[in-house]
This record gives sequence, C-alpha cells and structure tokens, in this order.
Amino acid sequence: MTASGLSATEFSSIEQGFMQSALNLARRGLGKVAPNPAVGCVIVREGQVVGRGWTQPGGRPHAEAVALAQAGESARGATAYVTLEPCAHHGKTPPCAEALVSAGITRCVVACGDPDERVSGKGLEILRKAGVTVDFGLMESEALSLNRGFFSRVSRGRPMVTVKVATTLDGRIATKRGESKWITGDLARQASQMLRVEHDAILVGSGTALADNPRLDVRLPGLESFSPLRVIMDGRLRLPLTSDLVARAAECPTCLMTFDENDSHRLKAYEDAGVKVVHIKRDDTGFVCPLTALDKLGEMGITRLLVEGGSHVIGSLLRQGLVDEIVWFRAAKVIGGDGLPVMTGFGLENLADAPQFRLVDSRYLGEDRMEHYCKTG
Repeated sequence: MTASGLSATEFSSIEQGFMQSALNLARRGLGKVAPNPAVGCVIVREGQVVGRGWTQPGGRPHAEAVALAQAGESARGATAYVTLEPCAHHGKTPPCAEALVSAGITRCVVACGDPDERVSGKGLEILRKAGVTVDFGLMESEALSLNRGFFSRVSRGRPMVTVKVATTLDGRIATKRGESKWITGDLARQASQMLRVEHDAILVGSGTALADNPRLDVRLPGLESFSPLRVIMDGRLRLPLTSDLVARAAECPTCLMTFDENDSHRLKAYEDAGVKVVHIKRDDTGFVCPLTALDKLGEMGITRLLVEGGSHVIGSLLRQGLVDEIVWFRAAKVIGGDGLPVMTGFGLENLADAPQFRLVDSRYLGEDRMEHYCKTG
C-alpha cells in the first residue's frame, strides 16, 4: 500500500496514462536541471488535459508552475498529476505545493516522495491541510528510476554513475594498434549522443583524452547547447594545453581533477584557459581517488555522470562498487585477444564478489545492439 492507503493497482488505466505523460515530460529535463530533480506535471479537468509542464533548464521554473500558467483558471477544481512531491520550501520561487493550493487544485496524484529534508513529507502536508485530496504512489517505481541521479546526490552526496562503452562482441574497444573509429554504426553513435544530452557531466581519464583528443560535447542538430560539463581525471597533468578539452574550455565548461601537489604554474595555465581545477587525493593505487572525485562532483550539483573511459577509470569505479548503470553498445565484430580491452583488471579473485547488474533494456540499433544494465542490490 502507498502513503495514502491507495495501492497503485487501484488507479485507473486513464490515470496511469496521465502520469505516464507527466513522466515523459519530466524526462525532457534530464541533463538540464541539476542540481534540481527533473519533474513533470499534467493538470486534468473533467477528463481533459488543461496544463502541461516540466522543470525548465537551470531548474526554474518548476514543472507545476509551468503547468499552472498554461492551465490558468481551468486549474480550479482540477487534478494535478505530478512525478515528484511538490516542493514546500521558499527559494527563488514560492513553494509549488502552495501554488497548487492557490490555483484551486482539488486533487493531487503524486508518483513518489522527495527525500530532500526541506521537502520530505512537507509538500504533501501542505496540500492535505488545505483540503486537497492527495493520492500517492501511482507509477512510483518509474518515477524513482527517472530521478535516480537526484536521489543519489541527496542521499549519498554523489551523482549516479553510468558507464557507457562501445565494443566488439569480445569486449574490445580498439585494435592492437589503437584503431577504434568506428566500432559501432551511425544509430549507435546517435544513441550515445543522446546519453550525453541526458547527463549533467561526462568523464574520461587522461589516457582517453590523450589517445582521442575528444570533444565530449553534443553534436546532434538542435541539441548542441545541452552539452554536459566535461570532466577529466588526470593526476599527472598529462592533458596537453593544446587539446580540445583545454582549448575550448571557455565555451564548453571543463573540469580537471588532479592532485593538489602538482606544479602550480602548470595548474594556473589550465585555469587561465578557463578550466576549473579540482584537487583530489590519491587512492590506494596512486591514482585519482574515484570516490573523492564523485563527492566533489556532488558538491558541484552534478546528479547524473556519464563515464566514457578509459579502461583504468572504468575498472577503478567497478572495483569500488561505484557504477550504478552500464549502457553497452555491441558491434557484430570480433577483434581478438590482442585488441584493447574495455577495462583494466580490478583484482577480482572470487566470482561471488563480482559486481552484479540486471538487464533492463536491450534493442537493435542497425547492426549493433544496445544493452542497458542497472546495479542490483
């Protein structure tokens, strides 16, 4: 049973359709609203949708405010379907719970609660005290999954980590000479670009930065402005000042995570180019500590982190149990054992200690296959 005493199975299929629409709207905010959650709201009166909204880029205005503005006077006596508990605290804008009350909403269907201590339970209480009927839990699991990054930052202080890899069937990312363009086809590369759109930051290690001189931006027509923060883990400052990651730092926000004992003049050169330098301690292997790096990103407001390499970074994140999701693109090709592996070893001796993931989606993209895994437990 849910918090209101009404189980999700007691909601009608029509109501599920309204909440699904709200979830679809919320997804538009992924990668654009950090540190806020991505929320969707649909306002329905007498069976007709009179207002739609989702959290806008930068986190303001909130979904409820957008939907109420669209609904106008039609919101009076209507039902609001919201993917996350309406906020209860005063910030740059008044609380959404109070805005729903003032607009005359008589019923609010909420998918899931907000763990932020400024909101948790308080938004629902504002609605109930005002006489608004609150029903809770419709499509709760879907709503929790959609904002997994936000919940991670609130509860763990660090972003959700998604590892994205593109390999051959035998798990190789390049030939023995380092040739890797292109292992996968156009459709897989477009899907990879959409992953960047839906994440707040994208991270690579210095080896990948040196080998590929990547841009780490979004190159889909019309979505270029939604490129995520570019993050490089480079303890030894191997990243050339002439690399794209440094040369375009003034126009594409870029963060360099490195040791604080590095040469101050070299660090200043990065900063003068527009790179944000973040000091990180070493881990037990002498490299940048991945957990500290994630904590720092959490402090910066990052909720969703996409990791695209390299093999050491991916291996170290898996070794410490810090990977939440894996999106694996597989090309129908085989390179062989002398090709470059997708990740370095991380000292696993017992099969029982292997990180466990469950398959949540699998589909063909042309000749390639995309598999989406989520961490179990």
